[in-house]
Amino acid sequence: MKVGLVDDRVIDLDKLNGIISRIEGIEIVFSTTSAEEAYDHIKKEAIDVLIADIEMPNLSGYELADIIHSHALNISVIFVTGNSGFAVHAFELNVHDYIMKPYTQDRLTKSVERLKEKSKSTEVSGRLYLKQKNDIHIVQKKDIIFIERSGRSTTIHTKGQQIKTYLTLNELEGELRERDFIRSHRSFIINIHYVKNFSLYAKNSYVITFEGIDDQAMITKEKVDFLQQHYF
Repeated sequence: MKVGLVDDRVIDLDKLNGIISRIEGIEIVFSTTSAEEAYDHIKKEAIDVLIADIEMPNLSGYELADIIHSHALNISVIFVTGNSGFAVHAFELNVHDYIMKPYTQDRLTKSVERLKEKSKSTEVSGRLYLKQKNDIHIVQKKDIIFIERSGRSTTIHTKGQQIKTYLTLNELEGELRERDFIRSHRSFIINIHYVKNFSLYAKNSYVITFEGIDDQAMITKEKVDFLQQHYF
């Protein structure tokens, strides 16, 4: 796995180098205190992961991640920062992790190891079998964007259709044990890979928008915090 490192503080960059260089199967492609220099490297050299501070002069780590996201570059981002104020915005960019300074070696190492495991299997596999009267509807799990419970029925939103079922969310949770799916709200299950944006809806909840569809879901603040800690 090829990694790029950027932090404008030399002492923090040295710490990153020391930790990352000890992880098996990792190659540090570049290490720099300049976000502009990191951007030049990204344009010229293939990396799998960018580990970056957020607040840097001129070009910030957040802006670097935004470039990666907007150009659909296949680069995972880990933010290592002393500022918690960018956490929600980081979800918009689908960053892998958001690590607060000061951090331990174990915290960063586990994050990278998690990413290595994720890269081995980047796609949800398997199928969901839905009984509908006399028919059985088969849905590829990887195509499920989110699931919504309304009244006595449940709607499964996929890339190309909406499928109604009388299965409860609790029953569907049992079928969707993959890490990609979480119960974001009492009425919703979401596939985190399709999440595009979180918008504040009320004091303790957000509206989620997704890639590829106009329909929206809800997520509680508690679940946003959970995602930040365990997924990104």
